[in-house]
Amino acid sequence: MPVVPAQPYEFTLDPPRAALLIIDMQRDFVEPGGFGEMLGNDVSQLRPSIEPLKALLAAARQAGLFVMHTREGHKPDLSDLHEAKKVRGRGAKTIGDEGPMGRILIIGEAGHDIIPELYPIAGEPVIDKPGKGAFYNTELTDIIADKDIKQFIVCGVTTEVCVHTTVREANDRGIECLVLSDCTASYFPEFHATALRMIAAQGGIFGWVSDSTSVIAALTAPAEPAAS
Repeated sequence: MPVVPAQPYEFTLDPPRAALLIIDMQRDFVEPGGFGEMLGNDVSQLRPSIEPLKALLAAARQAGLFVMHTREGHKPDLSDLHEAKKVRGRGAKTIGDEGPMGRILIIGEAGHDIIPELYPIAGEPVIDKPGKGAFYNTELTDIIADKDIKQFIVCGVTTEVCVHTTVREANDRGIECLVLSDCTASYFPEFHATALRMIAAQGGIFGWVSDSTSVIAALTAPAEPAAS
């Protein structure tokens, strides 16, 4: 099995039992004019993650790795939106209100969808989640059981919120998580750096940290000949 250089130590990748999990690369979070920018965030901080992730996604597809995408959002009737989440932040606009890309974080609206650069193709599940973590009130548990997935290569935004929550949830379910530093991002660079350190601390308490170049090299390395 290919070995990926990582912190706190190398990660042994098992491609048949691994999945690339791309978290919340949505227009409302990543593009100018979306909900993230409406909240006062600098979306340019997220943009550098797109090209490395685009290259990784292409390599993963070529290698036949199972790919999943998540989107944070809610049903149009808001029946899956807790009031505490809706009112938090006291913003002039909140989830369900009209924004520049349609109703904010509502399934089916333009802003809720994944950016064109990383758009899913046939066979790649898109998991719509009403919370920060990808396991909460979603079909993810059933998907990974059906596919016998034991490892996640984790990418997406933001590092300290939805990425971190999902990694913690996966860790408690026995899933090994390899988080890629250049394919994750935060509106706050200091949060990004700290969140990655937290994952690899204490001997990898939540998982491993590496980068897209290392994973692409592992996915594209020639297979070693079988021992005679």
